[in-house]
Amino acid sequence: MTELIKDFTRGLWAENPVWVLLLGMCPTLAVTTTAINGFAMGLATSFVLLGGGIVNSLLRNIIPDKVRIPSYIVVIATFVTIADYVMAAYVPNIHSFLGLFIPLIVCNCLILGRSEAFAGKNPVHRSAIDALGMGVGFTWALTLLGIIREIFGFGSAFGIQIFGDWFTPWIIMVLPGGAFITLGLVLGFFNFIKSK
Repeated sequence: MTELIKDFTRGLWAENPVWVLLLGMCPTLAVTTTAINGFAMGLATSFVLLGGGIVNSLLRNIIPDKVRIPSYIVVIATFVTIADYVMAAYVPNIHSFLGLFIPLIVCNCLILGRSEAFAGKNPVHRSAIDALGMGVGFTWALTLLGIIREIFGFGSAFGIQIFGDWFTPWIIMVLPGGAFITLGLVLGFFNFIKSK
């Protein structure tokens, strides 16, 4: 039980994919213009992490080493396609904004990295818990970045207006430069806390 708790909590902070491992930077920087976009991308990535982790762990003793990585990618692409179609059917507004970044989950180094480093070497239950922890860690990181950028870029959070008419939005926060500035400041803040 202790081992499973460690597998889950590792992704939340100690090995958080965004704050510590700096994996999945493409969606982290590109889609976090609003909190809901960051949250939706986090959920889609978590679904693919979980599905890919479970299936790749189940197949780890069947897949020959020579075709291990291509096989992982096929499994991951299957779950990405499912996530893409489900989002297009049920949340078309979010899907239209995230657009190209949903299919790009296939080449997210976080997902392939967890399949190679963990799911391919551990039993299914541990792989599922590890994927859940990494998915939750990825989701909260993207959501936090989305909240910060949306507050300063639009004056709102999750679409709820926070500031009054007096507030002038900082346009840079919803541009690529704002993504780098926000990520850098939050990383610096977390590193400062860890150093204490």
